[in-house]
Amino acid sequence: MSHISVTVFCGSSVGAAPAYMQSARDLGAGLAARGIKLVFGGGNVGLMGAVAGAALGAGGHVTGIIPDFLRAREVEFPGLSELIVTDSMHTRKRRMFARADAFVVLPGGLGTLDELMEILTWKQLERHDKPIVLIDILGWAARVGELLDAIIACGFAKASARDLFEILPDVATVLTRLEAYAPSSVAAAAIDTL
Repeated sequence: MSHISVTVFCGSSVGAAPAYMQSARDLGAGLAARGIKLVFGGGNVGLMGAVAGAALGAGGHVTGIIPDFLRAREVEFPGLSELIVTDSMHTRKRRMFARADAFVVLPGGLGTLDELMEILTWKQLERHDKPIVLIDILGWAARVGELLDAIIACGFAKASARDLFEILPDVATVLTRLEAYAPSSVAAAAIDTL
């Protein structure tokens, strides 16, 4: 059994295909089955709620982190192992970062891309060296990779930016990757230096 914590970034919507919700449920249940703690955005909506619900249903430890102004809009998830309410979106992201040994990204919209790009930027700036894994459900992550490739081709990022993250084909592969992960002995940047 693992003792790591994984922060999952994903959509507050369910997406246009059933595969998105199924993958979210499979990820939540799979994390719980392996004793991996889940950290997520705290809302009982979309893929976010599906991951958390499946993890809780499988007996997992789930920490939700939600800014106060979103508590009503996203309907905070009831019955979590731990709920942390923050004063802002930025504080939420910093707390999600601090709790994570690794990051997993499921499909999502602008908020998910915002979280992903920030955590990639922090890694590029050597504020951490935690794994960042995108799950390629129905080609979603491949398209994100294509965006990064275009940014590199335009000369706005080095080719090494592609080494900041992995794209894996499915939930099962991601869970295997996480089981093999042992957090680095190199401490991540202090949260107040981000």
